[in-house]
Amino acid sequence: MFHKMCFALAMKSSLSRVLLASVLLSVGPWGHASDLAKEKRWADQVVDAILDGDAEWLNDGSNDFLTIYTEAAEDKGRAVIVMHGTGIHPDWQQVVQPLRVGLTEHDWNTLSIQMPVLANDAEYAAYAPLYPEVAPRIDAAIAYLKEQGNKTIVLLGHSQGAVMGAYYLRENRPDVNGFVAVGMGNLSSQDSMNSMLSLEKIKLPVLDLYGTEDLDEVLSFSEERVAAAKKAGNDAYVQKQITGNHFFDGQEGPLVDAVAEWLDGL
Repeated sequence: MFHKMCFALAMKSSLSRVLLASVLLSVGPWGHASDLAKEKRWADQVVDAILDGDAEWLNDGSNDFLTIYTEAAEDKGRAVIVMHGTGIHPDWQQVVQPLRVGLTEHDWNTLSIQMPVLANDAEYAAYAPLYPEVAPRIDAAIAYLKEQGNKTIVLLGHSQGAVMGAYYLRENRPDVNGFVAVGMGNLSSQDSMNSMLSLEKIKLPVLDLYGTEDLDEVLSFSEERVAAAKKAGNDAYVQKQITGNHFFDGQEGPLVDAVAEWLDGL
């Protein structure tokens, strides 16, 4: 009986190792785990429905991904990279589309980019393996904007898009002139998704913008975000609260105006 139990345990252990290896192989050497089939489904829905801007396909070194480039009313050689929240797409009706279109009326070109996504029922923590995919996409976006003649480039992220943007900026990358975090919470204790750890390392001008009726994970960490910016010695960090929920439903105009006002101060 003892030997049978040992054999069963050994088989279970071997199976676990095989399953783990399969998972690691499926995400690849760079941790690629984005649901590319879902990205394609989003793209199929989005591209033909774009009313403002043009679809542009960029490559992150491994895969093509959808972006939407929208030119400003007056091109002043400055642009905003817009990063959506969890599991959605670069023309999402809430927050993303109002900002990517509205900021062009304030003379900012915008490039809204498809961020890595998972299935709709995925937990926040499951996104951690996707974070290595963030930098290649933002780097590709920056390169594209430079090709269009943009000299001033700002990152803008909403919700998890803001957390991803903060993670990217931990390296204090010189090709970015500022960062707008809209509704940025602290999604997980995991290092990559800990926005406080990121803010402790960011020296760029930052607008930390959130709503009066925002999510609890945004509201409850507001003071910690201020403390993290102070720890970084970032005198260019500004926190601002305006009327609205996490998606600023019905408050799209004030949202765009608040972001544009800060951007014009760069």
